[in-house]
Amino acid sequence: MFLAWKEIRYAKLRYGLIVGIMILVAYVVLMLSGLANGLADGNRTAIDDWKSSAIILSEDSNKIANASQLQKKDMDRVSAKEIAGVGIYSTAVEKKSGGDKTNVSIFGTDNKSFIVPKVTKGRLYKNDNEVIASENLLSEGYKLNQRIKVNDQTLKIVGVTKETTYTLAPVIYLNPATFKTLKYGSQPTTNEPINLIATKGKTSVDNPKGQTTLEKMSPETFIENIPGYTPEKLTLNTMIYFLFVVAAAIIGIFMYVITLQKTAIFGVMKAQGVATGYLVRSILAQAFLVGIMGVAIAGGLSILTSLVLPSAMPFAVHWEEWAVYSLTLVLVAMIGGLFSIRTVTKVDPVTAIGGE
Repeated sequence: MFLAWKEIRYAKLRYGLIVGIMILVAYVVLMLSGLANGLADGNRTAIDDWKSSAIILSEDSNKIANASQLQKKDMDRVSAKEIAGVGIYSTAVEKKSGGDKTNVSIFGTDNKSFIVPKVTKGRLYKNDNEVIASENLLSEGYKLNQRIKVNDQTLKIVGVTKETTYTLAPVIYLNPATFKTLKYGSQPTTNEPINLIATKGKTSVDNPKGQTTLEKMSPETFIENIPGYTPEKLTLNTMIYFLFVVAAAIIGIFMYVITLQKTAIFGVMKAQGVATGYLVRSILAQAFLVGIMGVAIAGGLSILTSLVLPSAMPFAVHWEEWAVYSLTLVLVAMIGGLFSIRTVTKVDPVTAIGGE
């Protein structure tokens, strides 16, 4: 490590270029990770907040909530410690006075359901046309006790919950009667439509013949089937994994070129009795230091960048994942350093210093 650090300090420009490239690669990796997590969290946070044990949809829905058509009476066929019927509707809201619309995800469920989040301001909805909204909707210019319009129907925000999203949109909770009117209009019906059933505790489903077949799944399976969730995550993660290969190749090429330039020096050191193993460890130590410095600086830049990103750009830092990616980048840098080992081991002292 001593020799490695002394050489880095001596050849500041050469190793500075390698560190600079490592910073850029690590910066892109961490930023892509933050964006991937931001998109993923934006799609799933509301569902995670439920802390449910299972999600139940109609079997013919292909695990997609909006395609699942159930009725409240279907809840009688489900056994669990706690059960909540939920209607889901993606639409847009606007202030009663008009102006720009804001996309929202509406959940229609009883105000005593376990999935309803705790109100931080105001109160729970009790009557028709009352809603509670997540904090991030208020950041769009809406206020507590303000009247809003959805599909030409006037609603009132009576409560505020913590910030949460579903399909990248702020969340609104309201009662089933209001949900039915919003989504299906004033059609007279004795049935109360819902899209899914969320449960807590051990869950079992009864599927008698002649009735809609219910499909039970884990919340994670449900989330993975949210339209766009899995493709977005796979695309960004694939880019991150490819950058690991790029980092290994770049570090390997630079270290190899630098090693070739030092062939004569290695030859002299071998002639003086320096062991080949010591030289190999020195190269790996250099790659390790390059990786550590590059990742550390890139991490700081990524955190600073996240503070100035617009709210419209979802970004989330998952520290455990960043730690894994940082360690992987350091390891990848050391793997790149391995490309130079063969050159060092084959250096002949006599030839390297110009002997016959």
